[in-house]
Amino acid sequence: MSNSALLVMDVQQDIVDIADDGSGYLPRLRRAIDGARAAGIPVIYVVIGLRPGHPDVGPRNRVLNSIVQAGLFTEGAPGTAIHEDVAPRQDDIVVTKRRASAFSGSDLDVVLRARGIDSLVLTGIATSGVVLHTLCQANDQDFGLTVLADACLDTDPEVHQFLTERLFPQWADVVAVEDWLRAIAP
Repeated sequence: MSNSALLVMDVQQDIVDIADDGSGYLPRLRRAIDGARAAGIPVIYVVIGLRPGHPDVGPRNRVLNSIVQAGLFTEGAPGTAIHEDVAPRQDDIVVTKRRASAFSGSDLDVVLRARGIDSLVLTGIATSGVVLHTLCQANDQDFGLTVLADACLDTDPEVHQFLTERLFPQWADVVAVEDWLRAIAP
């Protein structure tokens, strides 16, 4: 079996407040995290954090400029914290990114390579944001890929469904949390 890591991406307080649809997303994600730990799979958290004053946001980046205008995701702000229901343990790695992909502006690749990780299990909010962008970049870097469809969430359920049912299967195994947990059970 390849050396895998579970990525928990952008499950930050402000993002959960915007996207959580009451479908039990956080408990499902918690089960995936607990299952990964029980199977000895490292859990790596990825958060978006923009520097105070936003020197890392260019004027042509529509998404980041709308985020800045909304007052979101400045490093150190309370809303940028990982949601307490899925909070990392002291020994978990937390990576800060500056753009949509978990690799953009972060040291994620260094962390993965240092640990010999060649396969990623993707979770996070939003399916059409961090999950899509990370999946594309990780595919280009030849990582093995699994997406836990019900541990991803998007503000647009139709976009989530299209991505997880039509697009993502071209590059990754797309499974439900419970199916993945059965597959990795020790």
